[in-house]
Amino acid sequence: MAVTLQLALDFVDLHRASKVAEEAIKGGVDWLEIGTPLIKSEGMNAVRHFRKLFPATTLVADMKTMDAGRTEMEMAAKAGADIAVVMGNAPRSTIKECIQAGKNYGIKICVDFMDNGKIEERITEIEKWGADYIAIHTSIDDQMYGKTPFSTFQNICSKVKIPLAIAGGINSENVIDAVNMGASIIIVGGYISKSKNAKAAAENIKNAIKENKRIDTPLFKRVTREGIREALIKVSTANISDGSHRAESITGIYPIYPNIKLVGCVVTVRTYPGDWAKPVEAVDIAKEGDVIVIDAGGVMPAVWGELATHSALQKKISGVVIHGAMRDIAEIRKLNFPAFTKMVTPTAGEPKGLGEINIPIRISGIQINPGDWIIGDDDGLMVIPLPEAEVMVNRGMDCLEKENRIRQEILSEKSSLGKVMDVLKWEKMD
Repeated sequence: MAVTLQLALDFVDLHRASKVAEEAIKGGVDWLEIGTPLIKSEGMNAVRHFRKLFPATTLVADMKTMDAGRTEMEMAAKAGADIAVVMGNAPRSTIKECIQAGKNYGIKICVDFMDNGKIEERITEIEKWGADYIAIHTSIDDQMYGKTPFSTFQNICSKVKIPLAIAGGINSENVIDAVNMGASIIIVGGYISKSKNAKAAAENIKNAIKENKRIDTPLFKRVTREGIREALIKVSTANISDGSHRAESITGIYPIYPNIKLVGCVVTVRTYPGDWAKPVEAVDIAKEGDVIVIDAGGVMPAVWGELATHSALQKKISGVVIHGAMRDIAEIRKLNFPAFTKMVTPTAGEPKGLGEINIPIRISGIQINPGDWIIGDDDGLMVIPLPEAEVMVNRGMDCLEKENRIRQEILSEKSSLGKVMDVLKWEKMD
C-alpha cells in the first residue's frame, strides 16, 4: 500500500510557507497541509493562495473545527481545499455536520484526535458516520514534554478500516515505526519545515519509507530526561531563554575564555568570602558531568584556583560557576576547563570549613537547587529547574531548529531578518 507524505505548513507568513512548500514538493511531498496558524493568520486566502500555486496538489485545510461544522467545511471547500479537519473531541453533532457538509461540497473530512481521551469510544462510530480519515496527533505543546503519538496509534490501528494518519514529531528516524504500524498518511511538520533544505528533508523521509530504514537526524526530535545532556550540548543559552518566554539568566558572572560551553547537573555550595574548604569538598561529592555552583557572596578573596581545577578534571566534572572570585586564570584557560566567575584576584582565602553543600542558593535573583541543570556559553548562564527540564530543553531545541531555517532563508534570498520575518506586519498596534 502506498504511503502518503503530508507536509504541515505551520507558519504565520504565506511567503515563508510557500518557499518551504515549493522545496518540499520537489523532494516528494504528496499533500500540503495549510496549518492552523497559517489559516488563523491569513484566513481562507491561504488556501486560495496554495490552490493557485499548486493546482494539482491535494490540499488539507487544518481548520481544527470545534463548532459551526457546516460553515467551516463550506469555507474550506470553496477556497479550494480537498480535505478539511474537524477535531475528534468536538461535539458529535459538529463531527456529523462536517461529514455531511463534506458530501454536499465535495470535500473529504479528516477527524483529528489530539485529545486522546475520547478515541476509544468514538473511532468506530466516526467511521460509521462516513469520515474519510482519522488522524492520531500529538500536539506541538505535548511534544515539548517528550510525548509521541505512537502508543495511542498502535492501540487503535486495527479497530477501523478507513485510512489512518499520524502526526506529532515524525522524523526520518521514527517514520518507519508509523509505517510498520499501518499508517496510511504520514504528517510531517518541523523535520521538513524547519530544515535548512526542505527538499533534502522530504527526500530523506521518502527514502526512509521506501527502504523501511531509519535515517539518523541530530535535530527534530524531542527528549525525555535521559536525553537532556545531549540536547543541551546542541543548544545555546539564547535558545533556552527564547524557548521559555524570554527566561532570565544569571547576571554579573562571566566566562574566563571565549567559545566556552558548560553543561551539567548542579552541585551547589554556599561558602563565606575566601573560605575555599566547601568548594574543594564539593569536588569529592560531585559526580562525573556535574557542575559546581558556588555562592561566595559575590566578593573576594578567591575560593577556586588551578589545584581545585585539576581535582575537578580528575573527577570529570564539567565546570564551575563562582559568585565570588577565582584565581590562576591563565592556567585554568590552558586546561580548557569551563569556568564562570564574577571576579578575578591573585589573593586566596583560608579553608575554614564554613558553609554548606547541596542546599538551595540564589544568585542574581535566580533560584538554584541541587540537581537542577545549568548551561553556560559566551552569552551567559541559564539555570534549568529539574522539574521543568524536559520542556525547557525541548523548547530550546525548537528555537534552534527554527533559527537554522530563518538563517538559511536570509542567506539564500540575500534578505534581512526584518523581511524574512515580516516584522512590520507583526508590530503591535497601538
